[in-house]
Amino acid sequence: MDAYQLYRNTTLGSTLQETLDEFIQFQQIPTDLALKVLLQFDRSISTALATKVRSRIGFKTDKLNTYRFCDNVWTFFMSDVEFREVQDFIQVDRLKIVACDGRGTEEKK
Repeated sequence: MDAYQLYRNTTLGSTLQETLDEFIQFQQIPTDLALKVLLQFDRSISTALATKVRSRIGFKTDKLNTYRFCDNVWTFFMSDVEFREVQDFIQVDRLKIVACDGRGTEEKK
């Protein structure tokens, strides 16, 4: 399964990259091993989010500013977005959603 590299921009992904960079800098691991670790991170985080996370949250907005579809990836930019989960309520001024196909290539056929 090909995994997206989206989660490398999370705190966990950034910290992993920084650590791998330090290991490479101090010649503790070779560059090709660091790349393999990052690819495994991409696959593992995608699988974990698809199989382990069961909570859902609803949201609504009055303003969809822009949307794009490129290379099988949807990107939405919204304003004044409300999130609700049972009793909890959060409002944000701006929101960007990047949505990718989470199914593996074998599931699409």
